[in-house]
Amino acid sequence: MAKFLVVDDAYIMRINIIKHLEKMGHEVIAQAQDGYEAVEAYKKYLPDIIIMDITMPNKNGLDALIEIKSINPRAKVIMLTSNGDQSVIINSINKGANGFIIKPFEPNELEKILTRLAS
Repeated sequence: MAKFLVVDDAYIMRINIIKHLEKMGHEVIAQAQDGYEAVEAYKKYLPDIIIMDITMPNKNGLDALIEIKSINPRAKVIMLTSNGDQSVIINSINKGANGFIIKPFEPNELEKILTRLAS
């Protein structure tokens, strides 16, 4: 199964995502709480897939997405947000996101996106 980097400034959200990923048989190899940590963790661990919140302190998820995609345009990044505004989704996709999940999410939503990314 895939190796993941989970990025969210909310510890409880990271734990929730990790729990769901591990139930699906995936491995979480790193966590980060802001965009700066996300970029550094990406370079250090080279995960198969990143799940990253958009709204975070210091460096937000969109800025981290752009930086990670500049390092590796083929990096797979799923963005998370509690803001379901269509413009936020389109902006994320335009910047290279491979998927999008609106919080709170159901585990089957995550599973559908991961299945699509694997094909």
